[in-house]
Amino acid sequence: MIMEKIYRGEFDPELIRVAAPSMDETKVGNIVDRYGELLKEYLAGRREEGVLPAEMLRKMGERGFFGLTIEPEYGGLGFKLCEYLKVVEEIARLDIPAAFTFLAHLSIGIKAIQLFGNEGQKLFYLTRAASGEMIFAFALTEPRVGSDAQHIETTAVLGEGETHYLLNGGKTYITNANYAGAMTVFAQLNPEEPGFMGAFIVETGWEGVTVGKEMPKMGLTSSSTAPVKFRNVRVPKENLIGAPGDGFKIAMTVLNYGRLSLGASSASFMRLSAEEMLERANSRHQFQLPISSFQLIQEKIVRAKVGAAVAGAMNNLAAATLQERPLLTTAVETSHCKLFGTTRAWDAAYDALQTAGGAGYLKTLPYEKRMRDIRVTTVFEGTTEVHSIYPALWGMRMMAKSLKQSGRSSVSLVRDLLKLLIKGENWSFPYENSIMQKSFQEAGRCAKATRVLLLSALLLYGKKLARGETADREYLFRRITTLSLYTFGLLALIRETDIKHKAGVVGAEELRILQYFTAEAKQARKDNNKLFDSRKERVASALFKELSKPGSSGSGKAARPGKPE
Repeated sequence: MIMEKIYRGEFDPELIRVAAPSMDETKVGNIVDRYGELLKEYLAGRREEGVLPAEMLRKMGERGFFGLTIEPEYGGLGFKLCEYLKVVEEIARLDIPAAFTFLAHLSIGIKAIQLFGNEGQKLFYLTRAASGEMIFAFALTEPRVGSDAQHIETTAVLGEGETHYLLNGGKTYITNANYAGAMTVFAQLNPEEPGFMGAFIVETGWEGVTVGKEMPKMGLTSSSTAPVKFRNVRVPKENLIGAPGDGFKIAMTVLNYGRLSLGASSASFMRLSAEEMLERANSRHQFQLPISSFQLIQEKIVRAKVGAAVAGAMNNLAAATLQERPLLTTAVETSHCKLFGTTRAWDAAYDALQTAGGAGYLKTLPYEKRMRDIRVTTVFEGTTEVHSIYPALWGMRMMAKSLKQSGRSSVSLVRDLLKLLIKGENWSFPYENSIMQKSFQEAGRCAKATRVLLLSALLLYGKKLARGETADREYLFRRITTLSLYTFGLLALIRETDIKHKAGVVGAEELRILQYFTAEAKQARKDNNKLFDSRKERVASALFKELSKPGSSGSGKAARPGKPE
């Protein structure tokens, strides 16, 4: 919602004045303590075979983990979104693979029922989900379809008498598959109309449902990941969530919450990495100096610390917005949370291992396991590559739709662009603190650059966008997304700093973090404020064409020496 208004040139300062939601810290702390106690009962070595002990799963249910966010009337603990994400942050520091079972169950498994289900579905399924009697999975990805969810191949057609649907197809990489008693399954209702989908509650014990063997993974080894097949599964009509055709909208809405969970865990990983690096750098001496004296080590610690602060601020702003309005369109905001958080967490994990030196390579220390565990976050809920272009595509399609609905011609886009280039954006939101004011001004510049490129791209490539021909413009879309991400990141961090400033608890560290990220955003704006591809990007495209030719070195066959044109 925030970025949609910015894309339209309608920035409303009230959107970032969202108050920090109240949180029951004691309730959060009690759950985290219960999880720590559970980990002590089941040592990590007993959970490395890809299966959690049945007794451990049962105790997770008894201690309320499967019902954290489920409303009390259905037997859950009723945690608010901000409280749940705080739990995610805290338990990520302890051990994420075991927790992943109830986190996936809550973040995406049951979310469609909570947000879109009817009262009968909630009474029957959420009560079982809350106790852990019925663990849930989310089944969207397929062997031939990943991020392009509109074109899944699983189908559901009404059977005789129209009392049930016949579900056929297959899903893969399904988290919780072998723990699940039920799944939220997405299927095409009309294969000739891609995206006209249904979301179904499917119990794994039904005839025709086959859950495959565990898929061995490089990390998150104690979580369950397996393929699932559906063959003429009779799904009662009353197990359709929402209306026919709502499936794609439901899937995209649910994924917003999954992305926030990834953002929360990513912020936690970065904080932990920063702490470990600082401790290691102060205690490890080289050349008669602690290695914390060296700028290249300092840089790694600073990047992790700033990354954690920005990821946390972005997540907090998106979560505060969703907590008030759970069905609000926050696709761009949560996409930015996911992209920034997971990529920077991976960088921080690498830097922490590097700072540890040779010791970082040992399995007896936590670095290699953490890297294996968090690596998949750059793939979950949409890959890094998809999120690097999705906000730009979303923004262009939103603007094209608005243009069509208003009856305006493309000439009006030219007028909008010229006005923007001449007058700029009218952002008036003064801060008393000079650092905050300068950061806000940079956010305005990033927003302007984002909108200029969106308008320009729509004018130049609007017809190709309408036809779905976007593969050769991804460098541009990535630049637009980068500018958009820094706009949102700055606004979120300014909001966080302002909240602390008004409470009288902002310190030099928080202001320096804001100053650093503002400088980073300014450099990103200079690097990405280009409509046309850079020479390096053009050469990369040309080189790939050479590599793709039969007989080239890229094809594995010897190629004749040649001369570039």
